Amino acid sequence: MKRIGFAFACVIALIAIAAPASAATVERLYVLDCGHARAPDQSRWSPGVNVGVPIDISDNCYLIRHGHQWLLWDTGIPDAVADMPNGMVGGPIPWRRPIKLFTQLKALGVSPASIRYVAVSHTHADHVGNVDMFPKSTLLIQRAEWDFAFAPGKPPPFNPKRPAKKLSGDYDIFADGSARLISTPGHTPGHQSLLVHLPKTGWVILSGDVAHFRSNWDNRRVPSMNTDRDQTLASMQHIADLMKQYHAQLWINHDAAQTASMLHPPHYYD
Repeated sequence: MKRIGFAFACVIALIAIAAPASAATVERLYVLDCGHARAPDQSRWSPGVNVGVPIDISDNCYLIRHGHQWLLWDTGIPDAVADMPNGMVGGPIPWRRPIKLFTQLKALGVSPASIRYVAVSHTHADHVGNVDMFPKSTLLIQRAEWDFAFAPGKPPPFNPKRPAKKLSGDYDIFADGSARLISTPGHTPGHQSLLVHLPKTGWVILSGDVAHFRSNWDNRRVPSMNTDRDQTLASMQHIADLMKQYHAQLWINHDAAQTASMLHPPHYYD
């Protein structure tokens, strides 16, 4: 009987280790339209695959409510692009903004001043285009990403004289497990993802640019523009491990097909 009892206790202990600890939840998550494009060459992100084949790309921002606090994840293409008749031309990706971030926030009754935290996956222009719209919000960014973005000789992506918390690894934003930044370097030196817990939807991973499309995720393709291939693959595996541990959904920012299937304001995930 003692052996059976000991074995049962071991099984219970293993289950406790394997299952994610119970955590609080955020209340709402809105998927905002922060730009889109039809890129002329998919192989920019999938080296040697679909060379010269166009692909539709989405660019999302995510607004998260936690009690009386608001968190904005990424800020998308600059709102100024919405006023350009032909979109952002001249670069490798012809970005457009059908609706401004400011307009979407206003429709939800949220002012820039009411956003407590702005967290960015990384500092590429399609993710930080509106950071300066939130001068009083605390920017949550990996220190390695800050140093990368403000390296000598680079144009600053946003005003560096702003409130910012420079992180070194994972970070529990609300100190209750409901929204946790996960260090996922590789696409850039300080790239990060966001693990969010919702009461009905469950766990969601907002993966930034760990992978740009579902096919790249499934085939572990690494864009040639990434700063470190090995780190990218390790971050992909880390995300896969978290998905398994938390039974989490993977939301891929630039995957237009996935974005089209999502709820959009005034609807939200809870």
